[in-house]
Amino acid sequence: AVAAAMRLGAFLSALRPALPLLLGLSLGCSLSLLRASWSHSAAEERCLAPGPPAPPARGAPPEAAEGRPGPGHEDFRPRIVPYYRDPNKPYKKVLRTRYIQTELGFHERLFVAVLTSKATLNTLAVAVNKTVAHHFPRLLYFTGLRSAKVPHGMVLVAHGDERPIWLMYETMNYIHQHFGSDYDWFYIMQDDTYAQAEQVKALVTHLSINQDVYLGRAEEFIGGDEQARYCHGGFGYLLSRSLLLKLHPHLDSCRNEILSVRPDEWLGRCIIDFLGITCVSQLQGQHYHTYELAKNTEPEKEEEDEFQAALAVHPVSDVTLMYRLHKQFSRIQLDRVYQEIQDLQMQIRNLTALTPAGEAGVTWPVGINAPFLPKSRFEVISWDYFTEQHLFSCPDGSPKCELSGASKADVSEIIESAVEQLNHRYQPLLRFSKRQLLNGYRRFDPTRGMEYTLDLLLEAATQKGHSHVLAKRVSLVRPLSKVEIIPMPYVTEATRVQLVLPLTVQDLDFVANFLDMFAMNTLDTHDNALLTLLFIYHPYDAQRVGQVDVFAGVKAMVGELEKRYAEVKIPWISVKTEVPSQVKLMDIVSKKHPVDTLFFLASVWTEINMEFLNRCRMNTISNWQVFFPVHFQEFNPALVYRGEQTASSNTDFLRDGHFDRHSFAEACFYNSDYMTARTKLAADILDRDEVLESMEVFDVFLHYSGLHLFRAVEPGLVQKYTLRSCNPRLSEELYHRCVLSNLEGLASRSHLAMALFEQEQANST
Repeated sequence: AVAAAMRLGAFLSALRPALPLLLGLSLGCSLSLLRASWSHSAAEERCLAPGPPAPPARGAPPEAAEGRPGPGHEDFRPRIVPYYRDPNKPYKKVLRTRYIQTELGFHERLFVAVLTSKATLNTLAVAVNKTVAHHFPRLLYFTGLRSAKVPHGMVLVAHGDERPIWLMYETMNYIHQHFGSDYDWFYIMQDDTYAQAEQVKALVTHLSINQDVYLGRAEEFIGGDEQARYCHGGFGYLLSRSLLLKLHPHLDSCRNEILSVRPDEWLGRCIIDFLGITCVSQLQGQHYHTYELAKNTEPEKEEEDEFQAALAVHPVSDVTLMYRLHKQFSRIQLDRVYQEIQDLQMQIRNLTALTPAGEAGVTWPVGINAPFLPKSRFEVISWDYFTEQHLFSCPDGSPKCELSGASKADVSEIIESAVEQLNHRYQPLLRFSKRQLLNGYRRFDPTRGMEYTLDLLLEAATQKGHSHVLAKRVSLVRPLSKVEIIPMPYVTEATRVQLVLPLTVQDLDFVANFLDMFAMNTLDTHDNALLTLLFIYHPYDAQRVGQVDVFAGVKAMVGELEKRYAEVKIPWISVKTEVPSQVKLMDIVSKKHPVDTLFFLASVWTEINMEFLNRCRMNTISNWQVFFPVHFQEFNPALVYRGEQTASSNTDFLRDGHFDRHSFAEACFYNSDYMTARTKLAADILDRDEVLESMEVFDVFLHYSGLHLFRAVEPGLVQKYTLRSCNPRLSEELYHRCVLSNLEGLASRSHLAMALFEQEQANST
């Protein structure tokens, strides 16, 4: 009996962890059987019920009585639509849109139209463009007649007639034709109107797009219906897309039947007569606040709530008043933002006190992300030391360089801000003035922004006139602001790329591999890319080209490619020079191609592939941006693997190497952009051609073009290790850059340390 009891106890102890699972399964099965019996009995009662079906409940639609949802109660359950293709019809490939936003029918939020005239185009319209245009996503100016010269940075549409009604009619037609299917809201304003752009954008985000909206400052018609209102054009008005679509078929009738002197009255009467919609100043809980300026108004002295809450101000009589209004409203908006920040910081402090961490959990500054905490020594963000004159962490790697440009302005501004904050905290008891910056440190934390630590030598003055010199350490943060998407011109991947490959005698061993990769990745795939070879002859080799052509083997390989691909022609250009300046070589190639050619300046070690060519097309925008990729350079396999087998997996092909930031050999740019920058360079250097030997194409675009220079790592450009030959006849900077590229391309620090260790071990034995 004792043995049986022991066995039973052991069995129960082993079964105890599974008891909750067994009980849960048993309970679930019991409830399922019980529910099934209830459902079965209820179904039998419905089936056995005699007589006609019961009438639906009062007010219920007949569809609901039959088990189908009635109107207003749509069934949103997904349905699987079976695919069926008629075998008798030819198959047609479905063309998908480039962006999912287009396929789903999404619209942009707001379009703004500014009505101007020939007389005010260069005055008030320019003021509107400088104050609010950059806040709106799309803004166009409409006028009857245009002046001889259109102001820079303004998109102008001229209708050819200065009559106000005709201008309004043509403007509404133009907006419907070109933008009616792209935007949800249309804001119409005059050039003598100041509009708070951010407030207008906030207004449309709170309005439903499903209603016909005619929103503005409602005014009565002279001698008209008391109930009808039109929106005053001087204060701007908002139209919804649905209203614009319904209004467009009636515009011709309105032009022929409605007589009016004012274009805003004409448009209001047209909307009322044909759509039955009147102007409102309040809709869906949103108010359209306006303010009418009196003569000789001083915007700086306006303190009324009506003025501060206004979305639009009218009339603005001159340009100076427009700028003063913009300054005043910017100050009002800034004060609101600062007050909102203070309120949020107070709320954060109050809520943090209730958390387990307590007040110690409050980060500084309040509301800004905490500093980045490194998990290892390799993730530590280093501090850069600076003074008021010098920076001790230079972009070119030198230990000390002069503080200038944006860095100097940044340091001056941060010191001024530090002293201002100290005075704000300690006044009126103390008044601080800067004597000297003793030490300065800064670093960029990607989680929060730029951090500064300053050791300042200050002179503190009391209210009684006593002064004392003291040193004080302050910490400041310039936080990251709201991330914005920069609008870029649209480009396609169908552009033809013209590859340019300069070749010297030292490059002959690598040409075969370049041509094989070019044939495999572009010619075999029928990519829209062409190749031009640039043979660079030394003067000695050029004299003997009749007897011995050093590039004869390359020309033979080109001939074989042209035989294999009958539709392909690979031209070459021969150049004789001792100093192969990249700019001089590009001058020769540029003259032999059209201005709209997209160049890819390659090196003989580049392995061309379709992925990179597409990025070259997408990242290079005519008259806007040039692309200088940073290729991935593999390390010397003799130092990295030391006789072991090299990595062949596709997942780690970027492991044993580095991105060569010293090389600017590869570049993508349009010929027109190069010619424009080259013209400015020629005017600057006059006839001093020796200056070109110290420059690369990158320097030409950097100093002599206003284009964006896009410099980014490019994993699609992978180059095998090779020791480049650095031409000592080039400038000192280019030669030094080439030497650094060779040295850093040998191996990583760990690999070099291991190689030195093994060498010392071998020497010691």
